[in-house]
Formats: sequence, structure tokens, C-alpha cells
Amino acid sequence: MATVRVNGLMVAYDRVGEGPPIVFLHGAAEDARVWRPQLDALADAFTVVAWDEPGAGRSSDIPGSFSLADYAHCLAAVVESQGLGPAHIAGLSWGGTVALEFYHHHADLVKTLILIDTYAGWKGSLPAEEVRARVEGAHRMLSAPHGEFGPTLPGLFAGEPPAEFVPLLDAMAAAARPETMRTQLSLMARTDQRDLLPTVSVPTLLLWGEQDVRSPLAVARQLQQAIPNAGLVVIPGAGHVSNLERPEEFNRAVRDFCGSHS
Repeated sequence: MATVRVNGLMVAYDRVGEGPPIVFLHGAAEDARVWRPQLDALADAFTVVAWDEPGAGRSSDIPGSFSLADYAHCLAAVVESQGLGPAHIAGLSWGGTVALEFYHHHADLVKTLILIDTYAGWKGSLPAEEVRARVEGAHRMLSAPHGEFGPTLPGLFAGEPPAEFVPLLDAMAAAARPETMRTQLSLMARTDQRDLLPTVSVPTLLLWGEQDVRSPLAVARQLQQAIPNAGLVVIPGAGHVSNLERPEEFNRAVRDFCGSHS
């Protein structure tokens, strides 16, 4: 583990391997551990970095006023402190929205984007009634009595979670912080990055689980139409967390894409 301090916050991250850098951004209620199959498989050819975003894992808590731009600036500090830019920036779900915001503020540090089962913000990708339903469901989850808070979101996998990763998923859920999730919920519900998408000028891979119900393939098609030169790879039989459900197919797609743009 390494750390960098940004505006009084400690941001932790893991780094393995040598070669062109890939930086992985996890989803909500997760941390760097969700990328273990990628750190293990890709370090033979790439420098692989997975951060604990501010408010998650080993990193500092965030203030309630923390913005999407603040996440982007903290990520820039990680990339710059390690001399990684421009890097392949890969974000899953909420992490993909952070990746787009990072491109908006720090395009010079981005070599390519890998957007995984993600959104241009909920407001920018989902119908208004679906956003309202998610907000209401999240508020019910976050208002649970102390000791009953369970941050596992519905529909993460096409079937049952892979048995080998159940202990990892349980550990990440137990470590999730309600205040961080409350901030992320508010940000996602009001974020609309559709105006940003046509300005993306770096090669972009959209990597999607075929059976994703949280960010359906229709969202991937919207992003593909809006982002110039974006390519779409669909992973058969995978849901929202495709990097755990189908790691071999996922890693092959990332390796091929980054290898062709390194």
C-alpha cells in the first residue's frame, strides 16, 4: 500500500507490476480489493494501480461537501505522485462516472478511458422515475438502525455471486461507510455528463456485462453513440460487476485494448 495526501486527506492505493499504467476506480460500497483479479492477472504487462477512493477502504473520511470534482482532483494527485500520466483510466459503475469527471478536469493525464457497466451520472443515463426509485431505496438502506446497515445493492450479478469472491464481497460491505454512500447517492442522482461525452477525444472502451440490470446495455449504447470512437465489448453471462463474475474475459478485453493503445 502507498498513500498520498491531498488537501488534508490521505488517499491509499495499491500498485503492482511494470509497464504502461492502468488505474482502476472501484464502485460505491467497494474499495481497491474488488480489483484483485485484475492486479493478479495484468501485472505481467502493465503497472496496475487500484485506489481506495476518499471515504473508502484505507483512505480518509470525506466531508459532506465533497464534490465529484474533488474526487477527480484526488485521483490526479495519485497519478501525478507516481508519474503515471497519461494512463489508462478504468472505472466501474460509480467509478466510471468519476473517470469521466477526471477526464473533464485532467484530460492530459488520460491516455484512454475504460468505462465499465457505468453511467454518465444517474441523471444522465437513467429515466427520472428510475433515479427516484434508486434514491428512495438508498435512503431506506441508509436509515437502517445501527448494526443493521447492509450496503449490498440489488442486481450486481447475473446469478449468484462467484463463491470464491463471497468473503471478499462480505468484507467490503462490512467496511462500507454510510456517510460516503450518502454523498455518492446525492452526487449520482444529480450528475448529468451527457454534454461531456462528445468532447472525449481519447480511445474509449465500453466494457459491459450482457445481463447487467443496474446499468443495462441500453446505457452502453447511449454512451457509444455519444462518445467519438468508442468501442463496445459485451461479456456474455456477466452482470454489473463483470470483473469478478467473468474475470478471464474481462482481463482479456482490458489487455487487448490497452495493448493496442500503449
